[in-house]
Amino acid sequence: MAFRDNLYSRVIAWVKIILPLAALGILSTLFLISRTIDPAKSIPVAQIDLQQRAQELGATNPYFAGVTDTGDQIAFQSIKARPSPDDNALLLATDVTSQINLTSGTVIDIISDNADMHQRDLTATLEGNVYITSSIGYVMITDTLWTRLDEIYAETPGQVDGTGPLGDLTAGKMLLTTDPETGQADLLFTRGVKLLYTPDRTKE
Repeated sequence: MAFRDNLYSRVIAWVKIILPLAALGILSTLFLISRTIDPAKSIPVAQIDLQQRAQELGATNPYFAGVTDTGDQIAFQSIKARPSPDDNALLLATDVTSQINLTSGTVIDIISDNADMHQRDLTATLEGNVYITSSIGYVMITDTLWTRLDEIYAETPGQVDGTGPLGDLTAGKMLLTTDPETGQADLLFTRGVKLLYTPDRTKE
């Protein structure tokens, strides 16, 4: 009887040791068989997004405004602008709108697809479907327009087409500048100007 009790006690003692070890072995096998998860692979999109944000620093709906020495007001606004990777003073803007309020009362509105605005030189180059409208009746379109941010100046290096108070107009160049003698803004068309006169039928 004593032998049986002693044997039973030994079996129970070994079971207490073997069962935990077996459980540890099973758990270890499960971890080895299961798919290894690399935590670094769970955030590639976040890393790419951070890289893009770092490369595409800029501002949304930036607004630039100033007043010339003669009191004319110049304003530029765009949907987005970011610094050029080659020149921090150069801003690359998209969907640009500009308005020039002359002291004479004339208002000139300009829109373009893109613009390169140089903060140090106070210049801007508007490109892509540049539309120019004025309160005196001109509606013009061109590919490129050079302007300044500190004075009344707008020049097209190439052809400009549109309509004016007298009719349809095409010119090799358009220049908006200030007359040094009178101080008033002048709009000039040069280089092969073609005008298709349209009579004002409202006066007939």
